[in-house]
Amino acid sequence: MVVAGGREELSDTVVVPVFSSAKTDGSNRMRVCVPIGDDAVQQAHNSDTQVKEWIRSARLAAENGRTFEAGQFFRQAQSQAPRHPLVLNEIAMQLMRNGNPAEADKLFTEARRAEPSNMELTYNHAVALRALSRVDRAMQLLERVLSIEPGNMAALFEKASIEEQRGQRQTAAATYWTALQKLPPDFKPPQWMEAPLKQARETVEANSRALEAHIEEGLVSLRSAHADVSLRRFDQCLDTMLQKRKIFRQQPSFMHYPEIPDIEFYDRKDFPWLDDLEAAADDIRSELIGVLEEKGESVLTPYVADQPSLDTKYFAELNRSRRWGVYKLWNEGVEFPEHIARCPRTVAALRSWPRWDVPGSGPTALFSILAPKTRIPAHTGPVNTRLVVHLALIVPESCGFRVGGQIREWHPGKAFVFNDSISHEAWNDSDEPRAVLILDTWSPFINEAEQELIRVLTAKMQEWYGHATNGDLKSS
Repeated sequence: MVVAGGREELSDTVVVPVFSSAKTDGSNRMRVCVPIGDDAVQQAHNSDTQVKEWIRSARLAAENGRTFEAGQFFRQAQSQAPRHPLVLNEIAMQLMRNGNPAEADKLFTEARRAEPSNMELTYNHAVALRALSRVDRAMQLLERVLSIEPGNMAALFEKASIEEQRGQRQTAAATYWTALQKLPPDFKPPQWMEAPLKQARETVEANSRALEAHIEEGLVSLRSAHADVSLRRFDQCLDTMLQKRKIFRQQPSFMHYPEIPDIEFYDRKDFPWLDDLEAAADDIRSELIGVLEEKGESVLTPYVADQPSLDTKYFAELNRSRRWGVYKLWNEGVEFPEHIARCPRTVAALRSWPRWDVPGSGPTALFSILAPKTRIPAHTGPVNTRLVVHLALIVPESCGFRVGGQIREWHPGKAFVFNDSISHEAWNDSDEPRAVLILDTWSPFINEAEQELIRVLTAKMQEWYGHATNGDLKSS
């Protein structure tokens, strides 16, 4: 017997097929000629159900390495109903293993005539037909399987393999790509899928690189003609088309404001006040260092502190830990007078800062200290009506920051603006701490009238629930 998708031979007569999606709960009915009458119909039903249960048990035993037991179950099914579609399927699969697809074709034809809606039989028959070089008919059966079960991985791989055999490289890559998109992120393939999965990925990658070269050939003159124009958005579009970049959407955990574009890092021309902030970077850094030298690490507050909105599986190492510590000037609209008094030059540099002033939620201005060898897992902020500003102060090597599909480095004294409602993460792989000043500001896509309405909306939500509702986690 061969386990589903494997190659482990268990007996001379019993094989579990590569493709295994047969319904064994009795929902498929064997078409048999029986005398008209309730007793005869019930007897046929019981027999069909028993055969399917034996086949199911044989397959389960085979998957668990119980060879002898698997053979026993199959022989019981074969003795009870030698022409049952699933019995014929097992024998036909053994014939395929023994290099006799012509005889297997006959048995699959008979089995499918009895159960035309059984997609396992249809798939296995397609494989047999391909082995007989009846590729067109095999493809017809695969298309039938996929019309009923669009996510059938075995059928998608087989279809793509035939397309490759025909020299249809682009079409095969598209079929493989469809299959790959259906896999969950943490998917661990069974043994039978490892080879076709590797082939799928290699074919898709080769097609993408060939397509990239083909496209760039047609863009050379245009890129030269528009050398003075930013093509950032076009390049992001191209990377997405070539599967070099994932599509990231805004996914705020509290409030999603419509018709705000999915911009990851914003162009600083919309934030002229950043010039004043950067001009004061040395003073701001000096005040932070002074505070830390005077008070030590104990002055920092753990950034993650049992927030119910966070997935503790990912944030467990940072929960209540100063490995990601903060020194707050303002936090969610609350002032820290002692800290503000300690940092007068920092506060003076924030005079032109257009604050995201939503009662109970903002503004926030704080120093974020990320310890050596520490990573902040990917997360999203609560709203997309605000943006987050980082002013880099202390940045050793081997630090990085990702928002959506873009990775950037911090440069001391320089600021950038990003949308924290898009998945983002930060890391410090160095042996020194990293420090940035974090601020929040209004999105340029929110006008003054909308700002007033959002403040009231948020306040009313908080009044209703009796506490802040945004589940905020400031951004790295």
